[in-house]
Amino acid sequence: MEKALQGMKVLDLTRVLAGPYASMILGDLGAEIVKVETPFGGDDARGYGPFVNGESVYFINLNRNKKSLTLNLKTDEGKEIFLELVKDTDVVLENYRPGTMEKLGLGYETLKEINPSVIYAASSGFGHTGPFSNKAAYDLIVQGLGGIMSLTGFPNGSPTRVGASIGDITSGLFTVIGILAAVHRRNGSGKGQKVDVAMLDCQVAILENAIARYAVSGESPKPTGNRHPSITPFAVFKSSDEYIVVAAGNDHLWRKLCCILDREEWMEDPRFKTNADRTSHWDELKNLMGEILVEKTAEEWLQLFEKEGIPSSPINDVEKVVQHPQVLAREMIVHQEHPVAGRIMMPGIPIKLSQNPGSIDHPAPKLGEHNEVILERLGYSRSDIQVLKQKGIL
Repeated sequence: MEKALQGMKVLDLTRVLAGPYASMILGDLGAEIVKVETPFGGDDARGYGPFVNGESVYFINLNRNKKSLTLNLKTDEGKEIFLELVKDTDVVLENYRPGTMEKLGLGYETLKEINPSVIYAASSGFGHTGPFSNKAAYDLIVQGLGGIMSLTGFPNGSPTRVGASIGDITSGLFTVIGILAAVHRRNGSGKGQKVDVAMLDCQVAILENAIARYAVSGESPKPTGNRHPSITPFAVFKSSDEYIVVAAGNDHLWRKLCCILDREEWMEDPRFKTNADRTSHWDELKNLMGEILVEKTAEEWLQLFEKEGIPSSPINDVEKVVQHPQVLAREMIVHQEHPVAGRIMMPGIPIKLSQNPGSIDHPAPKLGEHNEVILERLGYSRSDIQVLKQKGIL
């Protein structure tokens, strides 16, 4: 079956997480991803653990469905090969610090002269404009600068990093959106364009209602622990054995919850009658609900809540997540055979298309694994390729 992005050709110069996450999504959906790596070790992520048989599982998880081409872009011959590839590519994707590609003579202004329809997607820490543009960034840097660490954790606690690298991951997601938007526009105009995505911009974009609360109150929102700042009760509670999530997101659900807790009088209590009331009196409500919820086990409460349609859940660790029946039914945990590392567990594809679904067809490539296949398309012979290797071009 043909995939949704089949026929799209991507030259992927990215490394570590933000860019490779973007190209992984494109590859899962059918694009041909040629991962261009330095001959001298390749993507930094190849050196990140955990390792199985010397292979980085971190790298394997992010670089499935890709081909690897080693290319020394600091050499004239390496640049020549790259530019030949650009002539027949749809997307060039990079996550270097701004200005790096220009120093190599391979910036967007150069590439669009060779291929006017090329889409040049750049994912960087701070974007290609602004006073911070040339600064280096990692996920933790943009989580700190972007405000999300100031919202995460508990009142009076230290700033807390979100457990997943959302600075990188959101940048990867927005980069894919930008690429697909540019492809759609090109389908009508025939012209490519530059897609400039900054990790910091993406962190600001996902602050949700924190900016709205600041705009209204004039005060920076503070950490609220495991509850929603504007919806109540929407929080974590302790049962007699485990923590659970209870999310009564409207007044109808609140009234049903009062019945389950055998506290019908709370429905008309002026402290708790509306969501605004409950949010204003959260400390009182938290203590009152806490006293009741510790009387039963998590499973007992969850069964009662499920019966009445009140959103609730246990708090799963990763072991439970990868075994969860809904996660498995949606094929969100898959296994793939890697030629060196063997059978590797990884997340599946979250985008489910009814007509042109994505798939994970190929394991992450060994460094330079596809040099011959790619260069032979350009007319290089095997002896030519061997010479290029000897000269340090590949």
